[in-house]
Amino acid sequence: MKLVPLGDKIVLKQLEAEETTKSGIVLPGQAKEKPQEAEVIAVGPGGTIDGKEVTMQVSVGDKVIYSKYAGTEVELDGEEFMIVKQSDILAIVEA
Repeated sequence: MKLVPLGDKIVLKQLEAEETTKSGIVLPGQAKEKPQEAEVIAVGPGGTIDGKEVTMQVSVGDKVIYSKYAGTEVELDGEEFMIVKQSDILAIVEA
């Protein structure tokens, strides 16, 4: 199956949470905070949303930082994804 976002929605796949802190402390499962960094899996077409023209500024494969409490978590074929509005994306991470 495939997720196809509508309007200004973007499908993200979260990157794995860190297993250890920078100082080397191993974190148990519950202590791991979900990262706010994700990879863009699919991008909606944009267009006119609520009377405003929306141009999509991210593309598939981009690594992005998104708002902590943004979006809707969905599970498809055993994988977890996050669907967010473009306005919930704070930055594109460039290498």
